[in-house]
Amino acid sequence: MRPGTAGTLKTAFFFFASICAWYSGYLLAELIPEVSLTSAVYSIRSIAKKPLLKAPAPKRQKCDHWIPCPLNTYAYRLLSGGGKDKYAKICFEDELLMGEKTRNVGRGINIAIVNYMTGKVIATRYFDMFEGDNSGPMMNFIHSAPPKSLLFMVTQDDGASRLKEDTKKVIEALGSKQIRNIRFRSSWVFLTAKGFELPADIQRENINHSDSGRNRYSGWPAEVQIEGCIPKQPS
Repeated sequence: MRPGTAGTLKTAFFFFASICAWYSGYLLAELIPEVSLTSAVYSIRSIAKKPLLKAPAPKRQKCDHWIPCPLNTYAYRLLSGGGKDKYAKICFEDELLMGEKTRNVGRGINIAIVNYMTGKVIATRYFDMFEGDNSGPMMNFIHSAPPKSLLFMVTQDDGASRLKEDTKKVIEALGSKQIRNIRFRSSWVFLTAKGFELPADIQRENINHSDSGRNRYSGWPAEVQIEGCIPKQPS
């Protein structure tokens, strides 16, 4: 084949392919209605403009529990103090009984007494166990709790240095397994009842000791906490 003939065939083929491409586009435009194309473009734009769906924020539960307590139960949460700036807290039925905001928490052992039948707080008080002779007054305060009472105890800073044996015996008689293990600046929380028995499966006590190799804060261990749901008295 002569060179001139090959070039002419390539030009003809290219021209033919261009005509076919133009005609295919023409047929496609005729076959697809303009309204459908417009609707498709509008739909795409509408999707882009629609706000993204967001999951609703989780509902806050009593005493900041992750899941709600069942009906006919009391929610509680006890948190020991941590370091110099983390204050102990006693929360019952979403009411802060003792803590920084209530301004009634202090160094030593903090105690709240609650009427189990009504769910109302009877008294709150803290007892300094680093200075002063407060072990005896704390024992008397515990004895003052009437029958059918809930007692909540949490430490802030040091709760052991001036805690005497007779007071330890009283707390031990209320069911504490850790009161004899408490040491200088131990983080300790304890829930007990007077005049009735709590269910065996609820959290009652937790402790963490000061250890220079493991302390979260300089000179203080990490906080400890317990939380749960206490069944109410059947009506």
